Amino acid sequence: MADRPLDGKRIGLLTASASRLGGGVFEAVASHAEMLRGQGADVAVFALADRHSGDDAGRFAGCELYHAPVRGPGFFGYAPALAALLDQARLDLLHLHGIWMYPSQAGSAWAARSGRPYLISPHGMLDPWITGRGRWKKALARAGYERRAWRRASAFHALTGREAEDIRRESGRADSLVIANAGPPASAPPAALRRPVIGYIGRIHPKKNLHALIDAWAMLDAAGDLPAGAELRIAGWGDPQDVAALEARLDSAPRNVTFLGPQYGADKARLLEESRFIALPSHSEGLPVAILEAWAAGTPVLMSEECNLPIGFAVGAAIDTGFAPARIAAALRDAFALDQAGWLDMARAANALATGPFSAEAIARAWAGAYLDLMETGVPA
Repeated sequence: MADRPLDGKRIGLLTASASRLGGGVFEAVASHAEMLRGQGADVAVFALADRHSGDDAGRFAGCELYHAPVRGPGFFGYAPALAALLDQARLDLLHLHGIWMYPSQAGSAWAARSGRPYLISPHGMLDPWITGRGRWKKALARAGYERRAWRRASAFHALTGREAEDIRRESGRADSLVIANAGPPASAPPAALRRPVIGYIGRIHPKKNLHALIDAWAMLDAAGDLPAGAELRIAGWGDPQDVAALEARLDSAPRNVTFLGPQYGADKARLLEESRFIALPSHSEGLPVAILEAWAAGTPVLMSEECNLPIGFAVGAAIDTGFAPARIAAALRDAFALDQAGWLDMARAANALATGPFSAEAIARAWAGAYLDLMETGVPA
């Protein structure tokens, strides 16, 4: 059927974590699986087993879901059972989400055995900020399996033109498909200015620049520049050492800064819908799902250019934070200075992005065309 162009095609999605531990990549894979099912595909999801695999299996309802047990160090994720799981699935195409772990090797080996299309989405993991960290582990991964996997791939997928350049620099491949992540279904635009709440939702990790955000907030609080009732609400999860560092920083933060811990489902939706802005002054991103979720909730954002969504600045759905506390403080001050009419203009711009270029319908059509090209010709259009 014309409206189900992938009808009968078996598409595999391979990733390190099909649970909340995968952060934004997990959210992107869950959304991708749902989109592909809407296009008629039979979707099989393959991931390493982790402590939340069972908790989040419901996010892949309607898909075949396989978890391979990990042997040895968790940072590598060696899971020998993946090979048999992939072979038995009789896939027409395999799509790897995320790199630097054993699934890269497993996917590449499957492509060699099957001769079928194999696509790689790095999800920002070739960004210079990322490749500059854990250099020795990444050097071993490049030499051991990544370069071979990159050569063997039918194509790379980039979330943005900027990521396509990162891929070209690291792999030598200049044939990336550029397709954005899809946001969730959009709600109606808000009708009135919200309370002065700034929200953050995502991983607790140094690249997110949360300490600078808190420092900026503290500057405004000390100067008396925050509006009455202002709150900074931080929601997220992360490695224990990163969470501990955040909690230590909060010991000396103003009392109107709150760490909520992980937020899911209705709690997450409430944070997005109650925030006047969502903040992400990040040092490194692929294409952050949190920003797309904010726009779908009609919430404008405060973000750095590293979020790779310049369209947000262009249409007035975002304010640039930069990275330094003083610059972030200036962005917060500008955000709070908006009157109701100005803020509602930003909220409507956010909604227009969620219902337009980042809608699931638009992104699904792009993916269906890309997959069909790869399955029919072996190369991207």
